[in-house]
Amino acid sequence: MDDELAELLATGERAAFHGRPSSGVAPLQRAVELAHGGGRDAEATAAVWLLGVCLASAGRYGAASSVLEPLAISLPEEPERLIFSSLAASSMASISRQLGRHAEGRVRDEVALDLAGDAPEARFDALLGLAADAVGLGEDDEAAFRLAEASDLVVGRADWWRQRVRVHWVAAEVALLRDEPADAVVSAASAITLAEASGAPRHVAKGLLFQGVAEVQCGDLELSAGTLRRAAGLAESLGTLPLVWPARAVLGALLTEAAPAEAAASLAAARAAVRQIADDLPPALATDWLVRPDIAALLEG
Repeated sequence: MDDELAELLATGERAAFHGRPSSGVAPLQRAVELAHGGGRDAEATAAVWLLGVCLASAGRYGAASSVLEPLAISLPEEPERLIFSSLAASSMASISRQLGRHAEGRVRDEVALDLAGDAPEARFDALLGLAADAVGLGEDDEAAFRLAEASDLVVGRADWWRQRVRVHWVAAEVALLRDEPADAVVSAASAITLAEASGAPRHVAKGLLFQGVAEVQCGDLELSAGTLRRAAGLAESLGTLPLVWPARAVLGALLTEAAPAEAAASLAAARAAVRQIADDLPPALATDWLVRPDIAALLEG
């Protein structure tokens, strides 16, 4: 069992961070089953968190929440399991943000920070999540403060590629919030370079999305269209709906006059992704998602 469980966990982790997230779902579900059956609580906890990451990255927020919520609200005595409870709470906060519920995300990230204790990985996720929550709430000073706290934890940790990529993402978001799109382009480009070197295509796609949006704000419309095409194409190849819909929506809006046929196709793809996300949500959340102003405008356009 040990060899099989280790391989299943490795397969799931590769899918979560270096491949198509949905391809990790079945192996991780099997890993959870095997680990629980063998009394391997630590491995079961790790598999549950990775499963939640894979589901959320694919846009299956309802399924991801069902997996992560029990872990996020548990208070195990073992330090290692407590760290995963913190990571699960941070993942739940990310889902809240993706649904546009930034105040709810902040509450979840504060819980994650309390659970993290002195564990640097968990503290990082919670602090960076709090920075992203503040961006969504329009609080640029708070966002910059939390970003600095998270960035301090990365210093001297060359192996933390994922964390360093995410620092660049949030730095780009803060710059956009402060109407500094040129700085956002630089941060996004740094995220892309590091993600490419780390073999992390999902992270590359998100960096391209940030770069494309920043280029729009810089007025580089032709350049941004190319960047957003790359972001959308890569996201679609990975099945990462949370990146597909904004990349396609912005690209479609950008090309409405210059390339109406491509714009229409891009907007149709964005609408399809939005509806797929809704299909996996509980009814009340699906309704809230579909009436969110930007989503409603996309669907009515």
